[in-house]
Amino acid sequence: MPLTGTLKELLIRGLLAGLIAGLLAGGVAFGLGEPRVDAAIAIEEANAAAEHHEADAPAGHSHGDEDAPLVSRDGQRGGLFLATALAGLALGAIFASVAHYARRQINVSGPVLAITLATAGWLAIEAVPFFKYPANPPAVGDPDTINKRTLLWLAAVVLGLAAVAIAAYVSKVVAAQQFTVRLIAPFAAFLVVVGLGYVLLPGINEVGADFPASLLWQFRVSSLATQATLWISLGLAFAFLTERAGRRNTAVPARAATGG
Repeated sequence: MPLTGTLKELLIRGLLAGLIAGLLAGGVAFGLGEPRVDAAIAIEEANAAAEHHEADAPAGHSHGDEDAPLVSRDGQRGGLFLATALAGLALGAIFASVAHYARRQINVSGPVLAITLATAGWLAIEAVPFFKYPANPPAVGDPDTINKRTLLWLAAVVLGLAAVAIAAYVSKVVAAQQFTVRLIAPFAAFLVVVGLGYVLLPGINEVGADFPASLLWQFRVSSLATQATLWISLGLAFAFLTERAGRRNTAVPARAATGG
């Protein structure tokens, strides 16, 4: 069952799949990530309070609420699902557009194409950057280096996209070879490109020695789980909607032929 439908139909399908994926990812982020964020913020506030106490001890000055965040934690939690839903909608539209053009190059069924694109997207945009520059919770990282870290993360995304593109090209080159070559060659090409990129990109480690290692690990696992949920749900939801649309399209001519 090939991927059928106009670009407009695919975009609607992608938006719906993206909304579903975004809400599911928001649930994972809320359940797994928010408790770790709260714990990290508590550590940050305790360290800041200790520093202020030492600095203000001679003068007896109190900082009060001058460092209060613009948005409260309750507001941030409430906005989490809105943020993930909007991100899912945007990602779903991009995903549908890529699927529209990829179906001309990849001769597979619509559901298989959706799952393949979701896997490739997760590898390129999430996995490759994450394992080079894993996510850090609040209280970790120097504010003065945020621009540098952002640019390096974007460079890692470009690296991931390049690695996936080269692996796809190698896959087409060896398409006529035996199964083991078709399986190993793209995987090897992907690893070589990513490995070279990891060597060339500088490393960043701004985690303080006093930050709890278990909390850092739990936060990073929750971040990875949230993004994996987003991409897996997007691919599966798009595949389901594609299969459903294909069955509906084949059922209409069948009823017309039988006079139903």
